Amino acid sequence: MEELIKKISRWQNEHIASFHIKDEGVANAFRMKREHIAFVRKHSKDLAENLRLTPHQASLAELIGLTHDLGRFAQYDKYETFNDSVSVDHASLALQIFKQCPYREELSARDLFLLEFAIFNHNKKSIEETDDDDAILLAKIIRDADKLDIYRVLRPYLVGDAMEGAPNFVKATDVQDISPEFMEIFVEGKQADYRKITTHGDRKLVRLLWVYDINFPWTMQKITEAGYIEEIAAGLQPKNERFELGWQRLREYINNKLAEAT
Repeated sequence: MEELIKKISRWQNEHIASFHIKDEGVANAFRMKREHIAFVRKHSKDLAENLRLTPHQASLAELIGLTHDLGRFAQYDKYETFNDSVSVDHASLALQIFKQCPYREELSARDLFLLEFAIFNHNKKSIEETDDDDAILLAKIIRDADKLDIYRVLRPYLVGDAMEGAPNFVKATDVQDISPEFMEIFVEGKQADYRKITTHGDRKLVRLLWVYDINFPWTMQKITEAGYIEEIAAGLQPKNERFELGWQRLREYINNKLAEAT
């Protein structure tokens, strides 16, 4: 599997290099995604090893991390956005492009199914139902690895009042306060629909509430060690009674998830 991953990595690099870099904006977008892929690839393998999966399963998790965002480059080249809602589902596009990979046939039918299931489900609101435990496990791994690195990518825009350069998939005001609707979602301990964002405070809260979709203690530990949670929360307003209820619920959830490792 190690040699196969190297061959697929070289093919993917050639695919990325095939696009014409029209300007510095495109160059920066591609550079950001290549860096993101490298981090997610590593996180996926590290998480699989932490879960004590077999070497083959860990390699498959690494391959999923490598190819999960394969569709991002064609997406940006055509639509000049990473916003799936106004362009194309980048997970589905990744699977279409991967069909062109000449090394795809070297994967067993089983491994190909698991890879395609995980990639398709890595960006969905929830993982589609299946009785295949391995498929669910690998989908959870890539979802965790992806979120872990997106926290890194978005860090400059999630702390304090920073807004310049922030991804603006959904238009929002520059108001730093959480909107009343999102505050109640925070209190209830749920994930928020990013399409309903109205303020910059909402935008930050959406990422904070990703915590409720983290599957493994290892990932939660990495997120908390990096300080992402505290940083985002420090910049959220208003710090009223409703906020404190939501924050208490979130901290309890984080602590319970971390306790699963002991």
